[in-house]
Order: sequence, then C-alpha cells, then structure tokens
Amino acid sequence: MNAQDGHTEKGFSVTGTAPAPSGGAVSDGDPGRGRDPECGHHHGYLADKDGYLKRLRRIEGQVRGLQRMVDDEQYCIDILTQVSATTRALQSVALTLLDEHLSTCVVRAARAGGDEAEIRLAEASDAIARLVRS
Repeated sequence: MNAQDGHTEKGFSVTGTAPAPSGGAVSDGDPGRGRDPECGHHHGYLADKDGYLKRLRRIEGQVRGLQRMVDDEQYCIDILTQVSATTRALQSVALTLLDEHLSTCVVRAARAGGDEAEIRLAEASDAIARLVRS
C-alpha cells in the first residue's frame, strides 16, 4: 500500500484527503481549536481524528495489559513480545501522522514559499530524525 493509491491502512486515510467524520470531529465549537497557531490552517490529522483516537485507545489498552502482565509475573519473553507489538503500534500512528503532516502542512507551506516553507521542512526533517532514532 502506498500514499499515492489512496487506500487506507487500518482505517486511516494515507493521502490525508478523507472527509471529516460526522459528529464534528474537526471542531468542538472553538474556532481556533485544531488550527496551527502559525498559519491558521487545520491540522491534517483532523480528517480522521476519531480513527487516531481509536488507535491510541487500543494502544493504551495494550499498555495496561503490559502492566497486568508484570503484576501477574508473566514470563519475560512474553512481556517483551507485547512491548514490541505496542511499540510497532505507536510507530504506525507516528508514521501516519507524519504522512498527514507532509501531505497537508508541508505541501501547503511549500506552495506558499518563503519562511513558512523553510520552517515546515525543517520541522518535518527533525520529526523524521526523531522517528529514525526511536
């Protein structure tokens, strides 16, 4: 699956073009909420905010399960296997957020040019470096 084909991965739009889910996930009545304070545009991930929250809740459950495993004195390798699965789940969310950021915020800034483009590209580069180191 790739970002150009428009398919989804585990319920997430990879292209950043998914419509906002019903129920007002993009805004809760505060016109400034969910907007980038520098440029005023909505964050790219808001188009699938509910999907992100669902995945993060699932990861939260995995972490609670890890706590139970330690509390129940489970076998080390079993705990490490679950730590690995939880880490992969978080990395998947991070990569999807990065893709959304690149396809919305960075593209928008690059089209506008100037200082904003340089700032957004530097931010993206720094985020990628942090992900690679983790």
